[in-house]
This record gives sequence, C-alpha cells and structure tokens, in this order.
Amino acid sequence: MRQHFQGFKTTFMPKPDPDETHEEGAGNAPGETFRFDRKPREVKAYLDRFVIKQEEAKKVLSVAICDHYHHVRLALEGKEQPNYAKQNILLLGPTGVGKTYLIRSLSELVGVPFVKADATKFSETGYVGGDVEDLVRELIRRADGDVERAQYGIIYIDEIDKIATSGSMPGRDVSGRGVQTNLLKLMEETEVPVRSPQDIAGQVQALMDFTQRGKKARSLINTKHILFIVSGAFVGLDKIVSRRMNQATIGFRAKGGPMTTQQLIEQANTRDFIEFGLEPEFIGRLPVRVACEPLSEDDLFSILKNSEGSIVRQYEQSFAAYEVEVEFREEALRRIANLAADEQTGARGLMTVCERVFRDFKYELPSTGLRKLTVTGDLIDSPSATLGKLLEENLRQEVTAAHQLVQAFAREFSAAHSLQIRFTDQAAERLVAIAHQQQRTIHEVCQARFKDFQFGLKLIAQNTGKKEFTIGMEAVEDPERILSEWVVQSYRGALG
Repeated sequence: MRQHFQGFKTTFMPKPDPDETHEEGAGNAPGETFRFDRKPREVKAYLDRFVIKQEEAKKVLSVAICDHYHHVRLALEGKEQPNYAKQNILLLGPTGVGKTYLIRSLSELVGVPFVKADATKFSETGYVGGDVEDLVRELIRRADGDVERAQYGIIYIDEIDKIATSGSMPGRDVSGRGVQTNLLKLMEETEVPVRSPQDIAGQVQALMDFTQRGKKARSLINTKHILFIVSGAFVGLDKIVSRRMNQATIGFRAKGGPMTTQQLIEQANTRDFIEFGLEPEFIGRLPVRVACEPLSEDDLFSILKNSEGSIVRQYEQSFAAYEVEVEFREEALRRIANLAADEQTGARGLMTVCERVFRDFKYELPSTGLRKLTVTGDLIDSPSATLGKLLEENLRQEVTAAHQLVQAFAREFSAAHSLQIRFTDQAAERLVAIAHQQQRTIHEVCQARFKDFQFGLKLIAQNTGKKEFTIGMEAVEDPERILSEWVVQSYRGALG
C-alpha cells in the first residue's frame, strides 16, 4: 500500500522567465506549471492511511480538494472557469478527532505550503488586519520564499468559533467581528504585501536586493487560489439547531426518539451559524461544511493499531534511538485506548496516557543494558511497579554478567602466566561495585588493581611451589599490601 502512493504529490515545473525585471504588482502570470490529476477516491484512500473514522469528512474534503486544485490547474493553463466559486471549508467537531491531521495530510499529498493558526490568536490581541495577513506571509516562508508556489497553499484556522460575536454567547471577544471582516478579504481575493509594513528590516533587505541585482522581487501575493479551511468545536450550536427545529425537548425529535449532539450539529445551516455569532458574509464564504464525529474507545484502539501516524510508531522510534526494541501487545493497546477515552480529548488523550505511562521508562531504560521492552496490559495499569521489576531484574543480570567478567579476567590471567587465581564471591561483588563507582569496565579495574600480581605470584611460586591463589576482599581493597605480605611469608615458608 505504501509503495502505491510513493511520489503521490502535486508538482511544480519551472518555466523560463522571459522578463528578468518585474514591475511592482506584476508577475501575476504563473512562473510554474501546476500539475494535479488526482481523483477523489485516490485522495480518500491516502487519508485512510493516516486518519481513522471521519468517513464523511474525508469524502467531502477529497471532493473539495480535487475541485479546487483542478480549477487551479485549469486557471494556470489559461482555461479558468469564470463562474467557479472557491470551496473554502468549515470543519466542525470536538477536539482531538483528527481535523488538523486531515488538513495536514491533504497538504502533504497535494504538495503545497500549509499554515495552521488558532483564531484565538487574533481575538485575544484586540487588534486585527496585519496579524491576519501574516498568515499569507507565513505561506511564503513555508514555500522557502517562493511567492508563486505560496499562492496555491492552504491556510487552516482552528477554533474559529472563538471569534463569534453573538450576544447570546457570553464572553466573546469584541474584536471577533473585525477579525471576520479582515478574513473575508483574504478568503475571497485580495492582494497582500509580501512584506509587512511594520517589517522595516524586510523592506531594507528588499531595497538592497533591488540595488544589487537590479530586479525587484514580487511585492504582492494574490489570495485567489489560496484555500482556506476553518474549524471549531462550536459548543452550544446543537441547542441553536434544536430550537430551530421546533423540538419540544432539546435533543429530542418529534419522531424516532432522541437526537444526539452529533446529529444536531450535522443539521446546522447558515442561519444557525449566524445566530451562533458568525457574520453572514463570513459563513457565506465557507460553502463546504462537514461535521467530524467523536471518537469512541474502539476508534482510539484502531488509531493505535492501524494508523500510519499512530503514536505507537513514535514511541517505537524514541526507544529505538537508545537501541531498545519495544513490542506493544494488543491488550496494552486496548488498555491505552480505554484510558484515553476517559480523558475525553479524542486522539490527544492517547498522547496524554502514553506520556504518563512511559515517562519513567524513557528516563531509566536508556541507561540500562535492557534491549527489549514488552508493553503489556499490566505495564499500562501499573507502570511504576513494572518498571521497578524490570530494573531489579536488569540489575541482577548486570551483576551476573559482571561476575562473569571478573572470572573471565581470572582465566585470562591464569592462561597468560600459568598461575591459577580465583576470586571469592565477595571479592567479585566488590570489584563490580568499584567499576560502577568509577564508571570503568571490570577489565580496566582488575588490570589496575592487580598489575603487579604476576610478578609477586611468580616469586611466591618459586619460593613455595604454590600455583593456585584465592583473591579475597582484603586483596581487592589493598592489593599492594596483601601481595607484599604474601611475598614476605613465602620467604618464611608461612604462606598456606
């Protein structure tokens, strides 16, 4: 499946520029050939790889994206449809259902610059205009300064419901109407200065470029072919829809039983959005509207197990950077999904749960010799206890391995000098502790402490004929003193 979509991008083919000089406001003719030949089914199949559920949203977005960029392609070929209305999009739905991920995936597929911003950024500042236009300038930065490419990009504005100004919605920002008005200009068609009037450094740089190269850079960018997608949770919109539908009890139909919040949201029309607080002209520029569905526990499980963008892949890569292989059992994925559903923040709950569960594992395991972590349901339920057991077991294994290294040094010594040495368990443990404290290898510690033993023990062997020696705690703590005593005793014939 992955191979089928490789190279699945819109491409921009450079065309020679017959005129090296551009007058201000000129350069509207495209400098690149825009290619887009995808079909809605192909686009949805691509989105299915990354976004779980949201079938209706993926269909609607696939059609809208294909319509928009096919129109862009025709316009650049000189075949623009004069009656075409840009299909800016409004996404509704609670947090964490995949709205941003959908749009980001679309922009990557199409191969155009993508900018995301929160509407609260504008409503909270108390002033409008320049900030809104900075979204367009950000597209240019994302396009590496290529104005031609930027003017076919996608601008995604989240939390658009926060700039509603309805008197029935208390606490709305008074600048919301002004933000909507300024966005209107961008969403339709306008010319935006490539450099902000407040960007003095940018203006000076542009003047220097013109002086040095004799070529004036494009000073304006047209927003006609920039696709605007906005989204929001629109809390309370269901009540407005319910009132309009003349329901005796909010959330219930006259026939067929209760309507869910999701069902009511799906019935929202232009009048409902106006009552919520969006300006008629503003909501009118958003003809494509689709409601995203809340995610159930099963959906969250499917995201973990099947999505190419699953957070499980992220944790596998994070641990792999420390050469720790992670295996997620299905029971663990199910438990993570269950806990994430309790967070009631959609797919974002998956990150919350995983960060809480794996925080200490990511801190501790890279410094151990552990090379595989199996994530089970018990680990998800009791991460601290599981980590403690893992660390204890790892410590035992490290001690065992270290003891084997001490005995390996003894064998190497014996083979090299024809003298048999053996370390007591207490002596081996002490050598392991010293190596850990000094952050040195067992071999380095043993070589440093027993560097003179080959000479001393050979002398003892000559004096007594003894060729087997036991190294105890005293010899580890003070090897020079013990070796000297042994040599003296060998001359006296007292060494046993």
